[in-house]
Amino acid sequence: MGHTILIVEDNEMNRELMRDILEARGYVVHEASDSAEARRFLTGNSCDLILLDVQLPGEDGLAVTRNLREDPKTRTIPIIAVTAYAMTGDRERILQAGCDAYVSKPINTRELPKIVETFLQGKEESV
Repeated sequence: MGHTILIVEDNEMNRELMRDILEARGYVVHEASDSAEARRFLTGNSCDLILLDVQLPGEDGLAVTRNLREDPKTRTIPIIAVTAYAMTGDRERILQAGCDAYVSKPINTRELPKIVETFLQGKEESV
């Protein structure tokens, strides 16, 4: 079984694109369309990496990140922000919130798996 990745993204087409890219590489992918759904998943499950949209309805991705970093159960899970933000200072703001990296939209289908693999290298396979 491959590493488990949680995609938290409100746009169905973006979720589908990321899911297809990652599943084609053997990852087990779970999806959430907002922060509440992501929390429900993480309450009873674990994952090896989270791809998190910054602009979620309700609680935004940066607030979600801060909350995940405060929880001992989720504190060490790598979080990669997925964002359309490309303004000066956005990278710093995203990293200061606790994200480990970010991927800009539109999603580069060649780069996404490379970035994901960078954060999963060295992690033991989920059993």
